[in-house]
Amino acid sequence: MKDSYADYWQQNVNHVRINHAHCETNPLRHKGYGASCWGLTSSDGPEGYAAHSPDSDDGTLSPTAAVSSMPYAPKEAIQAIRHFLTVHGDRIWGRFGFVDAFCEAKDWYADTYLAIDQGPIVVMIENYRSGLLWDLFMKAPEIQTGLRALGFTRTGSR
Repeated sequence: MKDSYADYWQQNVNHVRINHAHCETNPLRHKGYGASCWGLTSSDGPEGYAAHSPDSDDGTLSPTAAVSSMPYAPKEAIQAIRHFLTVHGDRIWGRFGFVDAFCEAKDWYADTYLAIDQGPIVVMIENYRSGLLWDLFMKAPEIQTGLRALGFTRTGSR
């Protein structure tokens, strides 16, 4: 979708690229960061809850940030999933999926599984696979009415 302010598909792609590039170049030299180990978003951390981003980066990564980016950067997201599971294994994967976050430099691994993380992971994997949830949402008459009233139009992407 786009409106007079932005093409939101492209906006999301750009945000994912910035997130991935920051972790890949690793300007702050955080342990573990790289092309296969990335994902900055608000999450728990060794010092408590914080908004993790390229301009506020304490070395805490959130699997949900990388995995939920699958529709926008599938190669990088799949690479991150493989890395998370093979390198970090049961330290970040458990009964309910990926934990909220981890900080390899401080040997800190969350023991919490947050619905706000798990939901987007499942939804965005399915949206990458089939677009099902986006399509169902966009077919709702109330959504169509609201989007038209707000001046949104569809782009060539999903």
